[in-house]
Amino acid sequence: MAEAERIIGTPDTPDAARAEQDRPGDDAAPGERSGSEPAQTPAGGSGADEQSAPAERPRGKRRIAVLFGVAAFAYALDLISKIIVVAELEHHDAIEIFGDWLRLDAIRNPGAAFGFGQAFTIIFTVIAAAVIVVIARLARKLYSLPWAIALGLLLGGALGNLTDRIFRSPGVFEGAVVDFIAPKHFAVFNLADSAIVCGGILIVLLSFKGLDPDGTVHKD
Repeated sequence: MAEAERIIGTPDTPDAARAEQDRPGDDAAPGERSGSEPAQTPAGGSGADEQSAPAERPRGKRRIAVLFGVAAFAYALDLISKIIVVAELEHHDAIEIFGDWLRLDAIRNPGAAFGFGQAFTIIFTVIAAAVIVVIARLARKLYSLPWAIALGLLLGGALGNLTDRIFRSPGVFEGAVVDFIAPKHFAVFNLADSAIVCGGILIVLLSFKGLDPDGTVHKD
């Protein structure tokens, strides 16, 4: 008889049901079992978001450092080259680099890059200052290395020519820019002009590829 009860099982009784309910374990809801606490999600988002946010801030700071590093390099090259040209080449005969195809010939240019708009010196001075302010404000949202390089070239070139317009004759904000690179059948320019043009071309290419300054890529 005992063997038969073991095989068939003991029928449910009120005492057995109460014992089953009182036993901790399988039917307890998650977080309600003894010795455990319900899982909590941090307020304001998931843990992955909190870990990614600090990583993005140093990344943005590195891009800003690249921007101002490129700008400082371009500005220094332009400034040093102009100091040498004014001291050694101005009021002297042009120096031929590749015959008539490329010469170094110091001139004073009151206009924009490559000698355009010589009657609007003050206007170009204001534009250069505005470009510097816009780039400085845009740097706060910069997360793209190519954009950092492009904006650095623009910033360095704009600072180079703005320095001439402020400190060179004939007067403050009316100064003539020192140009000295003279290709054949082309306008005379300087390294600041070259940096501005290269930065502008790079920005056009980045925009064409759909890369934004914040590092996102969009497709039209």
